[in-house]
Amino acid sequence: MNLRIVLVAILLTGSLSGLNAAEKAKVVFISGSPSHGRMHHEHRAGNMILAKALNDSGLAVEAELVPHYGYPKDTSILQDADTIVIFCTGHRGHVLNPHLTDFDALMKKGTGVVMIHWATEAEKGEPGQKFLDWMGGFCDLNWSVNPHWAPDFKSFPDHPISNGVKPFKINDEWYYHMRFVDDMKGVTPILSDLPPPETLKRRDGDRSGNPAVRKAVESGEKQHVAWAYERPEGGRGFGFTGAHNHSSWQDDNFRKVMLNAILWTANVNVPEDGCPSPKPSDEQIKDNLDK
Repeated sequence: MNLRIVLVAILLTGSLSGLNAAEKAKVVFISGSPSHGRMHHEHRAGNMILAKALNDSGLAVEAELVPHYGYPKDTSILQDADTIVIFCTGHRGHVLNPHLTDFDALMKKGTGVVMIHWATEAEKGEPGQKFLDWMGGFCDLNWSVNPHWAPDFKSFPDHPISNGVKPFKINDEWYYHMRFVDDMKGVTPILSDLPPPETLKRRDGDRSGNPAVRKAVESGEKQHVAWAYERPEGGRGFGFTGAHNHSSWQDDNFRKVMLNAILWTANVNVPEDGCPSPKPSDEQIKDNLDK
């Protein structure tokens, strides 16, 4: 009788362990090839910081990094992903450009997506339209701009991505004046501020200025540099325009917004205090750099 009880207990324990493993949401990170100098646009190193934080968080999530630069050679890694995080060169160099149809199929299944910094920039036409479908907005040439400035984030919406986030201010290359879906339907701005006039001191150009953005800033329109999106047919997206500076990951609130967003797009409950993660030290932030 005792042996039977022990065997039943072992079977139950094994079943529960398997259930717990199956319950973990899968996050896949895609890192673009190096594009800038040391400590800037550190796609792989930045993704590694985020992946480690998620795996060490104790939450129901498991992060996996594509083991090479660019779109995964073995695309099976994406098939059971709950959300996909992309940090890469944008526009013509975007890792998704040759894979729009396949990636769109994943999005239509309800897979989440997170785009970081330059990855938010798409070409006009089909890529831009897909980005609107997937995450509700994108960085659009001759509409959006890419200045370095220090927005002062003082208030946040009532949204899971805001959980535990405190007011913060950090200098980075924050793109703004994004191209959003009509009437911002389904979009929740997460980080917003009114840029100072100095951010438009450059002449008009692809990424430096245009009449529309100048009018918006002069009119006092706050600009959204991070936003959440719920697709009409299901699935979630998040765009985040900061992270040019690799050192920005040392800011607890900057990091928390991103980690919370990854959890949210993966349909994982975000803790009331947000996703926990230790601040990378000055030595740790230099780990895994491209150069």
